[in-house]
Amino acid sequence: MASYSQASSFALSLFILSLFGSSNACGIATYWGQNGYEGTLASTCATGNYQFINIAFLTTFGSGQTPALNLAGHCYPPSGTCTTLSNDIRACQNQGIKVFLSLGGGVSSTSLSSADDATQVANYLWNNFLGGQSSSRPLGDAILDGIDFDIESGSGLYWDDLARALSGFSSQRRVYLSAAPQCPFPDAHLHTPIQTGLFDYVWIQFYNNPQCEYNNNSPDNLLASWNQWTSVPSNQIFLGLPASPAAAGSGYIPPDVLISQVLPYIKTSSKYGGVMLWSRYYDDWYSSAIIGSACSPMNKFEM
Repeated sequence: MASYSQASSFALSLFILSLFGSSNACGIATYWGQNGYEGTLASTCATGNYQFINIAFLTTFGSGQTPALNLAGHCYPPSGTCTTLSNDIRACQNQGIKVFLSLGGGVSSTSLSSADDATQVANYLWNNFLGGQSSSRPLGDAILDGIDFDIESGSGLYWDDLARALSGFSSQRRVYLSAAPQCPFPDAHLHTPIQTGLFDYVWIQFYNNPQCEYNNNSPDNLLASWNQWTSVPSNQIFLGLPASPAAAGSGYIPPDVLISQVLPYIKTSSKYGGVMLWSRYYDDWYSSAIIGSACSPMNKFEM
């Protein structure tokens, strides 16, 4: 039988866990799929460092275009070789990791011509990657957890209609939505869809934009931008960073600087959800260096 002090300590631990929820209440997200040398999806999840994986990217769709998935050197979708990823996807999900399909990317041909077009794209995504049925599912029969919007080019029109249409499928099976806007506020392509309040996670790209990223050895621009982003109607917002200096043109923050100068401030926000890293290929050690600080519940009280 436990002593009084042991029982009290256990009760306190349960209380703290109830405050912060499951491990998925905070986490590290990353993108996988754009470099054949980054390892398998299963090995990525097996590191234990990530709670969210964005499979990148569905680079072509909308406006009558035939949807096209580009997974660099991992597999060739037209030949059907990407269907073998189903086992990896399920392995990740069995570890409590949410797996998304990311739309767009830095080099893509994505456009929506109307609200009806957005609905057609949503139907395609539902039937080919989510809970629907199709004879030609590019990633096989595994059911992804949601869709990530990484829209960086083209028009900003009708993405809110796509979000609403995808969210409507949650009456059949939960569809999570995430967005990866650039840090200048508001984002040119994703502001309107994010304002719908339908996005569960917003991981903001605080890189390649000097006006709102860490630069000149100062976090001031980043923190000012973070304060703007906390106003968006999403329960969880993430700090998106390059996982190495080579991962982006600018915006890299050394892990020790992130831990000492940035995390203590942004974690005071009730909307703080964690850190997003671009990308798995560049993340040789960054996630391992920050995971203890990025998601430690007690750090919520740091000032």
